[in-house]
Amino acid sequence: MGPQAGTRPMTISEQADELEERMMHELSDKIATKSVLFNMADGKVAMESGAALQAQNPGKYFLMGADPRLPKMPDKPQLIDFFKQRFASTAHLLQSATHALKAGHVLACLLHDIGVVSFIRCDHGYWGAQLIEPYVDEEVSWAIRVHQALRFFPDESAGYAYPDLYRKYFGPDYKPEPYIEEEYQRARNHKHYMTARLICVNDIYSFDPNAKVNLDDFVDIIGRNFKQPKEGLGFDNTPSSHMWRTLMWPTRFL
Repeated sequence: MGPQAGTRPMTISEQADELEERMMHELSDKIATKSVLFNMADGKVAMESGAALQAQNPGKYFLMGADPRLPKMPDKPQLIDFFKQRFASTAHLLQSATHALKAGHVLACLLHDIGVVSFIRCDHGYWGAQLIEPYVDEEVSWAIRVHQALRFFPDESAGYAYPDLYRKYFGPDYKPEPYIEEEYQRARNHKHYMTARLICVNDIYSFDPNAKVNLDDFVDIIGRNFKQPKEGLGFDNTPSSHMWRTLMWPTRFL
């Protein structure tokens, strides 16, 4: 960094360089790796080989555990720990669940977008449902899965109109892909249709940046309706355990 950096505000590039240097120092003698999915978000279908990364970081080994740059997780993490340490934003989920306190299906609303806040936006309903499926009633996971499709289709009888926000985000001519249309058609006559539809209803009213919400208000509901494994999420040998471990250790080499 140049000698003038201390007397003037740093440029964005200098800030990024300083942040990267500080983060690499925190890693000490380990190499953290980025997934192909991470690189694709920057428009690159690319992955550096292990040999190339070690050549760039002589004398270092690859990170094969917790990343010290991230908040430390307990040995036997529970859902609340992921809310506090791994979910990027929880205000929308908590607002949705608060609205649902009057109509019911609180847990489904509380968890409906955990795919977004913990993992990925694309097909987040499917990812979120798979993440929680071993630990909740089938009604909850099914509703979270299909809200992915229902949110694009109005149902005036349930009080759900197509959101103006979607027109702003996606344009007036956006049409969902055929698989979304097919999911919607399958869901319409399902026994849990209204549970998924209520996720959508509570969803559209839950974007208030000034709303006061608190995770503590839902600890009891989680405790009664989310089957916390005694081994901790990620260590209980379920079809989604690997997903929870990935959230704990996102920069492991393998």
